[in-house]
Amino acid sequence: MGNALRFLYRNCCKPATAGDYEPPHGVAPPTAGISALAHDLLHFESTSQVPEGLTKHVVSSTKAQANWYKKLIEAWRAAKPPPRTPEEAARLVIQTLKGHKKADVEGLLAFYGLLLPHNPVEVTHGHGVPASLPEGVKFELHTLPVDAKAVPDGDTITVYVSTTDPRESTCVPGDVKMAAGQRAKARAERNYEKADALHKKIIDSGYSRVLNIQNEEVLARKYRIRLRGIDAPESSMPYGKEAKEELVKHVQGKCLRVLIYDQDRYGRCVGDIYCNGLFMQEIMLKKGLAWHYTAYDKRSELASWEKQARAKRVGLWASKNPQEPWEWRKNKREGR
Repeated sequence: MGNALRFLYRNCCKPATAGDYEPPHGVAPPTAGISALAHDLLHFESTSQVPEGLTKHVVSSTKAQANWYKKLIEAWRAAKPPPRTPEEAARLVIQTLKGHKKADVEGLLAFYGLLLPHNPVEVTHGHGVPASLPEGVKFELHTLPVDAKAVPDGDTITVYVSTTDPRESTCVPGDVKMAAGQRAKARAERNYEKADALHKKIIDSGYSRVLNIQNEEVLARKYRIRLRGIDAPESSMPYGKEAKEELVKHVQGKCLRVLIYDQDRYGRCVGDIYCNGLFMQEIMLKKGLAWHYTAYDKRSELASWEKQARAKRVGLWASKNPQEPWEWRKNKREGR
């Protein structure tokens, strides 16, 4: 681990002289944060001393801070390959310190300038949020911030995942990478006609598109997510608008953690969605804005949350006999 940190510190973003080194405190260029973290982990490994000034950014004691650095050293040693970008370094900190106080994790990231807009900080677990991947999960997504327009109803979200994500980075087709590079060059040369054509090629690939995240060009993969285990009213049904608005309220502008279990016949990924430690299916059921979709999911907690909403007569349960969306869709298909 020490060699990996030394290589990164010396060859990627080491300050010009030792006197120039200073933790970025969230205002220096993002690469300086990786250098600062590598420097401090090396320093802690030899001296057992945490950096000065960190206490101003976190709420826990110096003894607790030392425990974080021990864990981070072990995590860096185990990472293959080690973090090389701000996003990867932030992800390592978040995953390693999962379960610690949110204020501490966010403070540590801010101290190193690694709290990026497309890094979800998920350290406070609500009901049902898994500390490890449950059985049956095929893969996990950490998304870019969600656009409100990407939520068509109360149980479907379109999300984007940066191709700098370790899982995605190895899967980007060569022609998409090439088109993205050519598009960036065309835009720099103000050849917007060519840039637009290349952008269309990226979108038409069915794999990625270029997003603009706080004036930063990000190549991202598109996923359509169907919330596992619930069925919300269709947009034209009673409470369809309310269900959509409730989901938008929670996810708009936020980064999501998505656990993917399956794919449906429409090509959507079926998964559990978490936002800032909150389980979206739980919220929708407790608000009375979705049914437990028992035909596809037998989880007892989902049944319990629907039962609570029915008993309180909230949301769609304020109606005497609300129509199930699967029956509504069947009637529509059959022309009834």
